[in-house]
Amino acid sequence: MGPGGTGSCWPLAGTLLVAVAASMVAGGEDCLWYVDRNGSWHPGFDCEFFTFCCGTCHQRYCCRDPLRLLTERQQRHCLAF
Repeated sequence: MGPGGTGSCWPLAGTLLVAVAASMVAGGEDCLWYVDRNGSWHPGFDCEFFTFCCGTCHQRYCCRDPLRLLTERQQRHCLAF
């Protein structure tokens, strides 16, 4: 058996599949309001179809990269802290 054993690429493939599926479901995902690192308040905004909210707790923007997806659940978690 080689390094990583049989099927060692499956976790990566599964992760990519989940990311792609999330991006398809999250098309048009809203960016909720947030406060940036300077303490400035930014209102929420909608992303266009086939784009979704990306970024961090302190900076948000619309993008098409599923690896940068910031779900509404994650955004709400940011608000709690």
